[in-house]
Amino acid sequence: MLVHGEHARTVDPRELIAELARPIHGHAAIVGRFITASELLQGLADASFTGVDARTPLTDAAMRVCVGLAHQVEQSWRGVTVEPVSLAELVALRLPESITCKRADGYAIHALYPEMYLDAARCAPDADRRVIGLRSAGAGLAALVAAATGAPLPATVQPHGDPLRREVAVAPELLDEWLRGGTIAIADDGPGASGSSFGCVADLLEDHGVATIEVFPGHGGDLGPAAQPRHRARWRRIARRHADFDIAIRPRLVRWIAELVGRVIGVEDLSRGEWRALRYSSESEWPAAVVHEERRKLLVHTARGSYLARFVGLGRDGERALQRARALHTAGFTPEPAGLVHGFLVERWQDLVRPLASLDRSLFVERVGEYLAFRASAFRGGTGASIAQLRTMARHNADLDVPPPASSPRRIEIDGRLHPHEWLVTPAGLLKADAYDHHAGADLVGCQDVAWDVAGAIVELALEPAEEARLVTACDVDREQLAFAKPCYVAFQLGRHALAIESSAPAEQVRLRAEVERYRTLAGRLRA
Repeated sequence: MLVHGEHARTVDPRELIAELARPIHGHAAIVGRFITASELLQGLADASFTGVDARTPLTDAAMRVCVGLAHQVEQSWRGVTVEPVSLAELVALRLPESITCKRADGYAIHALYPEMYLDAARCAPDADRRVIGLRSAGAGLAALVAAATGAPLPATVQPHGDPLRREVAVAPELLDEWLRGGTIAIADDGPGASGSSFGCVADLLEDHGVATIEVFPGHGGDLGPAAQPRHRARWRRIARRHADFDIAIRPRLVRWIAELVGRVIGVEDLSRGEWRALRYSSESEWPAAVVHEERRKLLVHTARGSYLARFVGLGRDGERALQRARALHTAGFTPEPAGLVHGFLVERWQDLVRPLASLDRSLFVERVGEYLAFRASAFRGGTGASIAQLRTMARHNADLDVPPPASSPRRIEIDGRLHPHEWLVTPAGLLKADAYDHHAGADLVGCQDVAWDVAGAIVELALEPAEEARLVTACDVDREQLAFAKPCYVAFQLGRHALAIESSAPAEQVRLRAEVERYRTLAGRLRA
């Protein structure tokens, strides 16, 4: 199934260096600056990559900045004075006109914190250690491991090729550096379905006689279902150094949330679909959830009431989500945000929610139209899958041959989730939940024409023809764009739910299979 995509942006590296030089205040801002430096390092390393990874004066200078900023993150986390980091060496070198920076989904989506790698590295035994970072995210993660362990300046490599069977090519002088003895540490934000990025680098090291290898992964679990036998066997025997979010981050995070909303008297974890237990009286009523996509969520109880803290991203991703949350609340569509606390958006928990069926259907459709029309006007721009990419996805996932529209999409930051359970009937009126960042998920869709959301509402809310016509009019939708979006939306959701089945618990698999059949039936009708 074609579902996933990569978020990247082309920037002038001088702009990022200027961003690093700006004065900032607070721990979250220091972490955001470190993430910016990590993106700069990754972009510069990729720009210098010629098929073989090697050190260059430019990438080493960028890595030194990253290591210095990693020390700043650690100093700030421990509450000691932060030492300045010089950019002079980097600024003095010749820079490319532009670089492509790839977003690290761990920082943006999966609540992966730099402090977790610092914590894991501090707990590692003393050793003669050299660190390798796997680009993209691993470039900065290697700097964190080196900063916490005192290892020499790390190097980065770019595994490439088939995602399930990555390969790596390394310059002889860099390989010689790793063969001088001691422990080799490999850092990345994976592993994913195959773990082949970690695996191909470890294969190279083992094949050249490296005896001691350790990994700093993004989670403490096993390799995915597509792992090669050699990689799986190695993964189970080597040292895996990982710090758990609930131990390394959550206690401090809850204290900071208390500073925002008052003394905390209890916390519930609503991640991985557990929020459904508070919204439905029985598991038999639960909607399907693609749990590995869901953001980490905490329900924080205070003397003033309860608050939902939802991860929206570190650095610029979190700041932008807060801006959207404020704009949507001011327009009356979402709960009021209390603030942003180190990557978590905090807002009032809506505990007096009535069933959607209790709302007049006509008023509901009208409100959906107002909401989507507001998004179309307030959140314009952005990047996303092209018409050609969406057509390929529709053909691959659902055997749908979708004619391209004559017009180009007017891209906006779509909602992307218009399912019935995403709407909250509260005493304050109808509110939209989870409305801030699905356009910036780890899928290929990204920003699209408002027709994508209109198609989503038609499909998920089972709109009648008259209701569909009202929604189309309210959102001023290009009908060719809508005719294109409908089958593409169905094909994407079919693939999204089908891909999630294998990695889900048995009860969730039943719900996901029901959704796959629903989307497959819709695709059949569109094909006919």
